[in-house]
Amino acid sequence: MASSDETPAPMPRSGGGSTEATPGRAMGIGQKMMDKSAQMLQSLKPVRQTQQHVCTFSLYSHDFTRQIETHYYVTRLNQDFLQCPVFDSDSPNARLIGVEYIVSERIFEALPPEEQMLWHSHAFEIKSGLWTNPRVPGMIQKVELENLVKSYGKFWCTWQVDRGDPLPLGAPCLMMSPRSENFGMMKPELIKIRDAKYGFSREEIKESRAGIVEPDKTNPQADYWIRAGGGFALDVEAVDMKVRAAFP
Repeated sequence: MASSDETPAPMPRSGGGSTEATPGRAMGIGQKMMDKSAQMLQSLKPVRQTQQHVCTFSLYSHDFTRQIETHYYVTRLNQDFLQCPVFDSDSPNARLIGVEYIVSERIFEALPPEEQMLWHSHAFEIKSGLWTNPRVPGMIQKVELENLVKSYGKFWCTWQVDRGDPLPLGAPCLMMSPRSENFGMMKPELIKIRDAKYGFSREEIKESRAGIVEPDKTNPQADYWIRAGGGFALDVEAVDMKVRAAFP
């Protein structure tokens, strides 16, 4: 069955002719009325807890030649745990392409080793100026970055828009954070496009973060590809379904 490193069969595009359009008809009056009513009458508390927008980059664990700009909308459950819906842009019609969970060093160290292998460190991403909060002054970001530089993330991508998928197809992909080593380095042209869009310079951001102290060492179980020379891909297989609970 489907694998996260397998290209799916072509699908028809929507009638609009745009290669970026998601298949489907334009919204009708009924749907618009329902949405407006729900916005007025429902609390929508979880989504209204979003506290910040982060723009950064990610790489596919099974194929580092595929690198994407990502937009996190961060919700903090407590000082040690963040949950971030990830979109492909910051536009009103941005597509939800996955989710990243971010934990502090303290929580990460308590995870089993086999779980830690699925996580990546953030130190290089922060120090190098790839992780950014657009339009937020650097001095305001400083305390947050001093915490995040020691954190770890697990990012599952569910919609591979970079390969042109019109819908979320196939199995989820595990994503990794850019690094300074070899094939973990970001493509300069992607950084240039991002910086031009927001009117800042990654190099200037990097210089401004020179005083942020990164960890003395990173847990070797994280960033699995560095020590193993390989990544992870998921395969979906059919299994027998459990229809009754085990007898106590």
